[in-house]
Amino acid sequence: MNKNTPVTDLKGIGPKTADLFHARGVYTAGDLLTYYPVHYEAFDPPVRPADALPGQTVTLALTISGRPVRAGSGARRIVHIKAAGEGTGVRLTWFNMPYIGNSLPVGSRHYFRGRLGRTGAGLLYMEQPAVYTPAAYAGIQGTMQPRYSLTKGLKNNQVRKAVAQVLEEYAYPADYIPEEDRALLGLTGLRQAYRQIHFPMNMKELAEARRRLIFDEFFEFILSVRRQKEAGEELVNTRPMEDRPEVEAFAERLPFALTEGQRQAWREIRRDLTGPRLMNRLLQGDVGSGKTILAFLALYLCAANGRQGALMAPTEVLAGQHMKSLTELIEQYDLPLHPVLLTGSLTAARRRDIYERIRLGMADIIIGTHALIQDAVEYKDLGLVITDEQHRFGVRQRENLAGRGDSIGVLVMSATPIPRTLAIILYGDLQVSELRELPAGRLPIKNLAMPQAGRGKALRFILGQIAAGRQAYIICPAVEEGMMEELENVRDYTEKLRGALPAGIRIASLHGRMRPAEKDAVMEAFAAREADILVSTTVVEVGINVPNATVMMVENAERFGLSQLHQLRGRVGRGKEQSYCIFLYAGDGEKPERLQVLEKNNDGFKIAEEDLKLRGPGDIFGTRQSGEMGFVMADIYHDAGVMKEAAAYVDSVLARDPDFALTLTKSVDFRSI
Repeated sequence: MNKNTPVTDLKGIGPKTADLFHARGVYTAGDLLTYYPVHYEAFDPPVRPADALPGQTVTLALTISGRPVRAGSGARRIVHIKAAGEGTGVRLTWFNMPYIGNSLPVGSRHYFRGRLGRTGAGLLYMEQPAVYTPAAYAGIQGTMQPRYSLTKGLKNNQVRKAVAQVLEEYAYPADYIPEEDRALLGLTGLRQAYRQIHFPMNMKELAEARRRLIFDEFFEFILSVRRQKEAGEELVNTRPMEDRPEVEAFAERLPFALTEGQRQAWREIRRDLTGPRLMNRLLQGDVGSGKTILAFLALYLCAANGRQGALMAPTEVLAGQHMKSLTELIEQYDLPLHPVLLTGSLTAARRRDIYERIRLGMADIIIGTHALIQDAVEYKDLGLVITDEQHRFGVRQRENLAGRGDSIGVLVMSATPIPRTLAIILYGDLQVSELRELPAGRLPIKNLAMPQAGRGKALRFILGQIAAGRQAYIICPAVEEGMMEELENVRDYTEKLRGALPAGIRIASLHGRMRPAEKDAVMEAFAAREADILVSTTVVEVGINVPNATVMMVENAERFGLSQLHQLRGRVGRGKEQSYCIFLYAGDGEKPERLQVLEKNNDGFKIAEEDLKLRGPGDIFGTRQSGEMGFVMADIYHDAGVMKEAAAYVDSVLARDPDFALTLTKSVDFRSI
């Protein structure tokens, strides 16, 4: 069995089950090896309810003391059952499981596993707990069981069995890190790492496996960056642009003054475009720091030199907003520019018309999504490529655009501030410009971190904002029950919220498993004020400009890194009204240190530096920052130390073998992400 063996060759996987695996992006044995668990259940011995800590996932041995009480109807059916353990009562609640009470008669004893909560009145409760007989629980007690991200119809046990078979029969390639180097680096072997990431015996084994696989991700990415840097050093700007007075005049006529940071970044961008070396620059700064106007100035300079400029955004909604903003500036200042918007949802006739305008040079600014790099797009004279939210685009996509003509400069923009020490590693092929200040007149966001027991108070505040005509975001770390069982998830949360809030409150939901068109439709509806509350995963972190949204509430905030929480917070505070961010954390103990930092600070660069200090290697179960740079497991803040070691090892390998080629069990092509 090798990395290309189809999953249909595995025992127990027929065509229907294979389709379920395919829905999760798993087609081969290699895919299964890197289909890492999203969580692990450590099945510890049951505890007494009186000794359990609210906010934690625990197993309780309880005796059913009351008959089921059912409420709601349709998709909102709820079952409450009273139980007790050694004299302490616990209320058990299930959603959309109307028959659960039939298997739990009064007087029966079972083990219930879930996140324990405590009401304001002191009553202990569990929502949606897993139920075990004492014998069944005894069979798994003391083990760490992997939990995988699933889709409807696909069971966790099916994934476990398939992975176990692959681990047993896989023909692993030779480890690219020699044994003596692994000893120096403190890394386990590749085969052992795959076994331990899926079926660790303990936390030590899990940490060892995670460290090795993260090292591999960083190594491959940094090797690719080094190759790009070598190629980029040879690129001469054979067609430097000329400074154009009308562009500078436009910059001076803007209704707002550029900050000093914007002025410095614009000088650097202009110097690149008019200089002897091709521009290859990163522009990073907080949401709202003014990156977009600098992109428009660069596109104007390009068009004023008779060439074409392209701006690629990660979503159709964001591309449409860029087009709208640029069109308004063109009309307001009577600018001689001719932009077009190119996205995948256009009709075939409209798309052909835009293709022709681009080919003939009638369009000098092209704004769009991945549609910009389709083979059918033929540019007359492309001179500048700008990508927004750069971590959503890989090197190959930028190369694709940059290879569409002669002497094309590249500007990549990111609203995720990264400390310079890490940026040098991650963006080794790019020059870096930073915007560290916000435009004048922007009201700072007011922040509050509080235990989840205060959720009711927070929701009442949100309702007050909605009554005033505002909107709100609520962020959950998971899509559905079963991904990370003790965390709030979008689907259940949305249903519970609809049952708890007044009927007139319009609630929409958004998550990464939706098709792109579905996500765009939800975001457009929210921007059009057709929903009052948007319940979402972190997919909204690269979203839309909704100035009317003034509140963000983040569930399980303790599970996120500082920088991602700050990035999410950037969805509010974009209008004239005062905005607020509420961070809810599990338990009723001391407020997590990282949340204290967020309460006091709105500066993304300072927060990024704090993130490096506070995210420790022991935080294995923390929610990752996001899929930045296309990493599957690695997190640039949480794993910064491993990243630096991988960078040093790349340099040592290339010093020994400049033509080194990497072969992994399943190579993630970061250039294609």
